[in-house]
Amino acid sequence: MNMLTSHEPSSDAAPTARRPGPPLLRVEHLSREFGGVLAIGDLSFTVAAGDIHSIIGPNGAGKTTLFNLVTGVYKPSGGRVLFDGADVSGQAPYRLAARGMSRTFQNLQIFFNMTALENVMVGRHLHLDTRLLPALFRFPSLVRRDSEARDRAAQLMTEVGLSRYIGADADSMPYGALKRLEIARALASQPKLLLLDEPAAGLNATESREIDEVIKTVAASGVTVILVEHDMKMVMGISDHITALNHGRKLAEGTPAEVAANPDVIAAYLGAAP
Repeated sequence: MNMLTSHEPSSDAAPTARRPGPPLLRVEHLSREFGGVLAIGDLSFTVAAGDIHSIIGPNGAGKTTLFNLVTGVYKPSGGRVLFDGADVSGQAPYRLAARGMSRTFQNLQIFFNMTALENVMVGRHLHLDTRLLPALFRFPSLVRRDSEARDRAAQLMTEVGLSRYIGADADSMPYGALKRLEIARALASQPKLLLLDEPAAGLNATESREIDEVIKTVAASGVTVILVEHDMKMVMGISDHITALNHGRKLAEGTPAEVAANPDVIAAYLGAAP
């Protein structure tokens, strides 16, 4: 049975087609080499504002490398990345965060010596007053903004289904809850674009459904989502558009139904010759 289409029809079925928004992200002829090995080659695609846009492909297809190029962890060997109309190719991650781009990572990046709430508050640092003098004298404006940041962090935890952990230490939380905590922290920076790198990796079926609902809620709030995920049921159920990669190059793109039926995509996943 084709793993791309084997899930049962349910309430998780692919969203009804709608008119796409204007492009928020453009990747144009992007390339990246590591020691003469081409990891991403002449890759171009656009992500419409308000979409859930998934990037799929077998292991080694270049998905995480692509994320690292878009978010400024790597600089491209060629091509460019445009975000919200501006060329941001190779800009540092903190500059991209200030422009409205946020991400999570495949492996947990949690501060286990902090509380869950403090982890989310870290994501608010771009919106806090970090000047020395106000901090030394605890100006009323700083105290007020710190209190607002704490309240907003608690609200975000509630929105991702973590209200029971608002008073918890991060190191006491289960793995599935930590995955949602990372999403809450990424949302704390008030992004226009949220990139999620395998948010369902290592989760059981119940936890995967919880992440599924969180992603749909985030998108419904107006945040554009780019998703890298191996859970094809999730991808096919929530994506507006999909770009499939293989060996660092675009293999196919389109709606979930179009990509699931593409023979080149099926061959790449099943290991058959195209």
